[in-house]
Amino acid sequence: MKFVDEYRDADLGRALAAEIVTTVEPGRHYKVMEVCGGHTHTIYKYGVDDLLPANVELVHGPGCPVCVIPMGRVDDAIAVARIPEVIFTCFGDMMRVPGSAGTLLDAKAEGADVRMVYSPLDALRIARQNPGRQVVFFAIGFETTAPSTALTLMRAKAERVPNFSCFCNHVTIVPPLRALLESPDLRLDGFIGPGHVSTVVGARPFEFIPRDYGKPIVISGFEPLDVLQSVHMVLTQLAQGRCEVENQYTRVVPYDGNPRALEALAEVFELRPHFEWRGLGFISQSGLKLSAAYRDFDAESRYPVPGIRVADPKACQCGEVLKGVIKPWECKVFGTACTPERPIGTCMVSSEGACAAYYNYGRLARERQVV
Repeated sequence: MKFVDEYRDADLGRALAAEIVTTVEPGRHYKVMEVCGGHTHTIYKYGVDDLLPANVELVHGPGCPVCVIPMGRVDDAIAVARIPEVIFTCFGDMMRVPGSAGTLLDAKAEGADVRMVYSPLDALRIARQNPGRQVVFFAIGFETTAPSTALTLMRAKAERVPNFSCFCNHVTIVPPLRALLESPDLRLDGFIGPGHVSTVVGARPFEFIPRDYGKPIVISGFEPLDVLQSVHMVLTQLAQGRCEVENQYTRVVPYDGNPRALEALAEVFELRPHFEWRGLGFISQSGLKLSAAYRDFDAESRYPVPGIRVADPKACQCGEVLKGVIKPWECKVFGTACTPERPIGTCMVSSEGACAAYYNYGRLARERQVV
């Protein structure tokens, strides 16, 4: 790639859309899930869905790391942040995710020392600068961000930083996809695979989707023409009766992933027996925790956490949105009681959340469907 404009060329987009029209079967309805929230934002920001035939529907999946954090884990984080000697660090969007009795931002306003950081290395730097305080980093994300946490913990161990620990909420991408495919209330024809996660894990881990469930998947980049080409590749597989893993994002994603990043993950983390996902419930072996070699840096071992499961607000339908069962604007509080400024659910908080994408970019599309 030389210039990003090459991936936003409107004429190429229209030509590719014309090819898609010739690929689909008249009278058949296609439902393709884009797993990653980054793809959802591209689709609605650039109007990719407007170029598709009416019988090709894109639905969003559980690929937003902030969106899948359950309220109970937010309550656990707030409990740790309120400990007097703790400096609690997290990414900016996590400060606004609602728990059962407020957010980390509310806890900060009430006196807790909660600080926004841009990376786990920022948190480690704060620990070095404050040797008399305990610094906790709220680690979230899929395999995309887990290597940065792993490398930070490796550095903390090598430098023997005793006042640094990690509240680990990293999750893995394959188990929730399997849970979705096992769900009886969701029929999908194919997947647009997560590009960011695949830069680490590669395309190989997704081979179970065509092998076990007979669905094609195409790993996609995040520019408008990336997504449009990936949709075309999925529909072409369906038209030709093929079912396999294809990699559209070859300029970034190696089929076998990043071996050095995978080695760091294997050293620092191990799988939890189960982990709760917002709207999806407990999924086996879907979350990461610190391995025995790094247990001294585990905030859950250092501090008491409530560990209580908290039900989502009755008005919030984030679970159905994350599973692709409903569109965000079909939620009864979307854009009224729940907005990015005052969110009820996580999908409206994150920059990758489906509700935020629809709220910011999808209003015209919603009005066309309603009319």
